[in-house]
Amino acid sequence: MTRAPWKAGPEPADGAVFVSVTDFRVRRYRDLPRVWLAGLRLRRAWPEMPGAVGLWLWAEPGRRRGGSVSVWRSAEDLHAFIRWQPHIEVMRRFRSTGQIESDSWQAPRFDQREVWARARAALAAKST
Repeated sequence: MTRAPWKAGPEPADGAVFVSVTDFRVRRYRDLPRVWLAGLRLRRAWPEMPGAVGLWLWAEPGRRRGGSVSVWRSAEDLHAFIRWQPHIEVMRRFRSTGQIESDSWQAPRFDQREVWARARAALAAKST
């Protein structure tokens, strides 16, 4: 699994956080680069994204998979991102190219190693 470096958002990493893991599986290899680039474009906005603590993008090109692990102050902040127009446009553009699954949880505190380990375990369980 390839992982892009942590991209911090504007929110501090203190206190409880809400974590979201997405797993997008494209049907055709040729769609992977376009999906990855769209994710990188959304990632550029992270330093100003309201409610965002930060995120990682990840990919398993050989398995036609990729996604994100995003950390938020609250579930409401995640839902505001989901309704953000640039995100809606990306989801519409790639709707027919694959299938997306997600997982989320509330963590009592933010620890990068713990969050990544739990996210990686959830993704590994879905890959079997």
